[in-house]
Amino acid sequence: MTVRGLPGWATGIVGVVLVIVLWWLGAATVFSGLGSMPGGAIPTPGDVWLQLWADGPAFYWPHVSVTVQEAARGFLWGNSLALLLSGIVLVLPGVEKIARQIAVITDCIPIVAIGPIAYIVIGAPQRGDPSGTAVFLAAMSVFFTTVVGSLVGLKAADTASLDIVRAYGGSRFTQLRLVRVVAGRPSVLTALQVAAPAAFLGAILGEYLGGLERGLGFAMLVAGSSANVDRVWSLALVAGLVAGLGCAVFALIARVTTPWSRAA
Repeated sequence: MTVRGLPGWATGIVGVVLVIVLWWLGAATVFSGLGSMPGGAIPTPGDVWLQLWADGPAFYWPHVSVTVQEAARGFLWGNSLALLLSGIVLVLPGVEKIARQIAVITDCIPIVAIGPIAYIVIGAPQRGDPSGTAVFLAAMSVFFTTVVGSLVGLKAADTASLDIVRAYGGSRFTQLRLVRVVAGRPSVLTALQVAAPAAFLGAILGEYLGGLERGLGFAMLVAGSSANVDRVWSLALVAGLVAGLGCAVFALIARVTTPWSRAA
């Protein structure tokens, strides 16, 4: 059986194993001693695993929990505004050009440029609280993707169904509620699937600006400043796993709630 004939979960496992093998070989040979850090800047997967084991959940969980809170709040705000804007566009088509320009602007502004301004405006968080700047950057990271994905899906509604609603006196809002929301659900969930890890990355970038005592971004900065390469990589690995989990959650939701899209 070829790799192409394997089920999705098996293909994923093969891909992960391949990445780990290539990482291990590269760290032990070509990239050995690379960088200015003692022992090199790229540890082997074994070194990263030993660091994970030595630190334990008691070290990682406080940081992960703060970053997840920030990402979740930003995800909720950014996607809520994006879906609201998409709905307004379908009810009032005249504002579509303005809405698309707003979405493009949020995508074109570099996060590293807007981050310091957001930090000045929002301010540092209270002791132990999530960072408002991280929440804002998480929201910005998801807005464009969800606006575009939802508009594509909501506009893909069957014309005949829309005509039936119109023939019975339904308004554009009725078409949106009865037809477009159902037709656009697969595209919207796909956009949310992409937005979940994007929000997590935006939250981590927001934590780099400081003002926190916990968070994956903060922990990476501390580990990097102390030249603890293995911990930096272990934190990055944990961040990747959490982001991948967020993506997987929405993939599962899409699989359960939109079975017709798989059949198609």
